[in-house]
Amino acid sequence: MKRAAVQYSSIMGLLDDEILLTILEKLQDPTDRKSWCLVSKHFFSLEARSRKTVQLMRSQLLPRILQRYNKIQHLDLSLCSQMTDESLGHVARLIGNRLLSINLSKLWTFTHFGIAQLVQRCQSLVEVDLSNCTEFTDYTAEAIAHAQNLKSLKLVKCKQITDMGLGCIAVGCNKLQTLNLKWCVGVTDLGVELVAVKCKELRNLDLSYLQITNKCLESLTRLCHLENLALVGCVSVGDKGLIYLKNKSLQGLDVSKCRNISSTGIINLASVSPELRQLTLAYCIPITSDLANSQTFDRLQIVKFDGCKISSTALASVGRSCKYLRELSLSKCIGVTDEELKGFLTYCRELNKLDLTCCCDLTDVALSAVAMSCRYLSSLKIESCHLVTEKSLTMLGEGCPFLEELDLTDCSINNTGLESLSRCSELITLKLGFCPNISDEGIIQIGACCSNLQELDLYRSTGVGDAGMVAISNGCPRLKSINLSYCTCISDDALKAISRLRKLHNLEIRGCSGVSSAGLSAIALGCKRIAELDIKRCYRVDDAGILAIADSCQNLRQVNFSYCPVSDVGLSAVASLTCLQNMKLVHLRNVTVNGFVSTLLACESLKKLKLLECLKFKLPRALIKRLEAHGCTIRWMDKPFVM
Repeated sequence: MKRAAVQYSSIMGLLDDEILLTILEKLQDPTDRKSWCLVSKHFFSLEARSRKTVQLMRSQLLPRILQRYNKIQHLDLSLCSQMTDESLGHVARLIGNRLLSINLSKLWTFTHFGIAQLVQRCQSLVEVDLSNCTEFTDYTAEAIAHAQNLKSLKLVKCKQITDMGLGCIAVGCNKLQTLNLKWCVGVTDLGVELVAVKCKELRNLDLSYLQITNKCLESLTRLCHLENLALVGCVSVGDKGLIYLKNKSLQGLDVSKCRNISSTGIINLASVSPELRQLTLAYCIPITSDLANSQTFDRLQIVKFDGCKISSTALASVGRSCKYLRELSLSKCIGVTDEELKGFLTYCRELNKLDLTCCCDLTDVALSAVAMSCRYLSSLKIESCHLVTEKSLTMLGEGCPFLEELDLTDCSINNTGLESLSRCSELITLKLGFCPNISDEGIIQIGACCSNLQELDLYRSTGVGDAGMVAISNGCPRLKSINLSYCTCISDDALKAISRLRKLHNLEIRGCSGVSSAGLSAIALGCKRIAELDIKRCYRVDDAGILAIADSCQNLRQVNFSYCPVSDVGLSAVASLTCLQNMKLVHLRNVTVNGFVSTLLACESLKKLKLLECLKFKLPRALIKRLEAHGCTIRWMDKPFVM
């Protein structure tokens, strides 16, 4: 053993650092990179020298991490439960001008002083994400305005910012190319006009749900490089506003839920937008033949009509007009029939993605047309298309061999259909929830042929049992996410088979009354990368299973233990999981108030917590305030205990 180690060391010593770093770049999996670091001190040092991107979950580790990784350019702190001005000061001091991007979304425990420190020392910043930072104010905007090299700024749901703060950003950050102001409800026409005057390089602009009017859109004509514009839910914007948009560079437009826009406005806009490639009209105007027959669609590659009423022959007209269409979304549309879809597919045979979710009038005739026309389809969603049966799936398996994503949730399919679908060997995502007619027989076929599968959803498909999951575990080693909630035929044997899936990240087995702590212990030993675990209403999982999880699954970020017979012992063990951020602990009848207190005191990284409402009056008020001060959102549930 010692001689082999010496030989290995000498062989690796022949490789110079450039070759070793090239090898390291090929290791994308975090676990593989950790293994690399354990080879030797030199390998450990090389990994630190090569790392340019870091995502951190615990702000306490920030100074140590920044000292080790002295080449960091991109920093993601959005998973931290809190981020103080002092922490941002560490970033500014230890990284300085090397920092190119930082993600501080969903954090609110820092102030404008922290941002000012960051911007002052990190003059090379080009990308900042402050989305959902609820304490973002005009003072923070004034601090951000000193980032003169900024090219991308995301401020989604920063509801306290006003035109004054946005004006400061516009003046100071005139190199901006991407600006997201979605749900910044304090911004009006004036703020957007200031941006249009000062930020001439803007290419991507999201103004969704702002209280802006047609006057605002007139100012956007100054943006000669504007490529993508989102106006979702801008109810005061109408056809008169669209007339002003004469940006010849415009490639993508989203006017979903804009109730004052008509087909006339869309036609007029398209006539002066020769580069338009993506159009989203979800929950907006009726799709008529007049609209489709115009030149609106002749250059489009992506069209989304979700929730719209489709008039007779409109889809065929869209197909006739589209020469380059690659993606069509008709989710929850009214009026989509077999004949309409067939008429469309007569002309559009190069589709990559098709969403027919809740198009309830479609039958096997429509799906057969899809199979015959769209050989290169990679994504198909037909959730709740109840009239679709296994007959069309036979043709789908033959005609669409390159499918990577397929959603058959709540469809009337059976094992024969799954056998046909198993020919789609490139499948990565397969959703079969609410399919009571499928069983192990069909799932075994999927396991035997779909080795690339990474996500499998069998929610409430109650005919699936242990044999099916054994086949899936043997044949689909790349699986990262499995949903078996309320599959009551599942037992510990299925979990023991699943434990062989080393890449498993997400496991949902809520309501699986046949599983016990023995099965969960097997998961703990085999699936050490698991980050999300839902065992709600698993009545046979007690402290033994939870202790095994706490001991082995150090990457757990989200758990749901509601209704489980867990006691203080099991719950307190979970507190040792330093990555844990989201806990659902409703109706834990064996846990005392002291058990909740000790656990919650020890969980320093919590961002979301769900508890029974009665605990609001039993837990110490100081504890609740402490959790909230550390960035944790508590949701109090008023639910009776029902088995």
